[in-house]
Amino acid sequence: MRTTLTLDPDVAKLLEEETHRRRVPWKVVVNEAIRRGLAGGAPHHKEKRYRVTAHKTTLRAGIDPTAFNKLVDELDDEATLKKLGRIT
Repeated sequence: MRTTLTLDPDVAKLLEEETHRRRVPWKVVVNEAIRRGLAGGAPHHKEKRYRVTAHKTTLRAGIDPTAFNKLVDELDDEATLKKLGRIT
């Protein structure tokens, strides 16, 4: 069925982005979006899942793991003292 439809600019942009992302014709994206919206279901295409693999690591020589937050702590202390008016 052929029909004329006026879309809000934000909806048109979303449809165009989906068309470019999936590289399918515009009418396919529109029809699928309407079907999903009317059916209230999940998208027909599955999203790609990914897996993160952890790797064992060590610190480089000369790096002190206990001093990671030392600078941040010092800056926080300085900011607190400024708020209290003890330093300018």
